[in-house]
Amino acid sequence: MSADFAAYLAALLAAHTVADHWIQTHHQAMCKAKPGLTGALACLRHVATYTATTTLLGLLVWQVLDLELSWLGFLAGQALSAVTHYVADRRVHLERFARWIGKADFLKLGVPRTGLDRNGNPYDDNPSLGTAGYSLDQSFHHLCLFFAALLTVIL
Repeated sequence: MSADFAAYLAALLAAHTVADHWIQTHHQAMCKAKPGLTGALACLRHVATYTATTTLLGLLVWQVLDLELSWLGFLAGQALSAVTHYVADRRVHLERFARWIGKADFLKLGVPRTGLDRNGNPYDDNPSLGTAGYSLDQSFHHLCLFFAALLTVIL
């Protein structure tokens, strides 16, 4: 069972990275955290392609490595992954939790700044993946994938 868990978790982590960075569209990435229907739909579309990716890689490793998994476990793990991915990618929940546990200052790291330079010209830092919010998001996803893989192999 431990080898099945390790192999399946590796597949989920690989699928996660591909789905979040290669499969997700620019529109989904920019809009999924927006309030209201626009954000919710963008996030749902992202989670649909994300879950398709984790499903494909999960099925691949299950078949190629002949893992001892059940359909119940597989579907439960995929459902856990999809729901937690949606909750995290709406961002507001993780940001509230981070502030609640005292990470408000950490959340500011890497956030683009706007203002005027010393010559009075406007500037806008280039948004990047190197933010604390992104790090917290990814670590939460990895934790959820750990539990999704665990659920998959024990059911």
